[in-house]
Amino acid sequence: MRKQAVVFNGQEVGIAVPVENRLKFIAVRFNVIDLDNRLFDTVTEIRRAITEHLASSGRRAVASH
Repeated sequence: MRKQAVVFNGQEVGIAVPVENRLKFIAVRFNVIDLDNRLFDTVTEIRRAITEHLASSGRRAVASH
C-alpha cells in the first residue's frame, strides 16, 4: 500500500494513507471533514463512505471552492 489521492466526482477530496494494512482518510475538502482520520480497507470503501456522507448531509456533489 502507498499514499494515494482520493478523487470523487472529478475532484480531489482527500488522501488515503496506509496505516497497519488499512487506509486512513485525510480530508482536504470541508464537506467530507467528518470522515477525516477514519480507517477503511479500500479506496472503494472510502468513496462509498463519501457518497453516503454527502447524501445524508443533503449534498449530492462535491462543490468546488
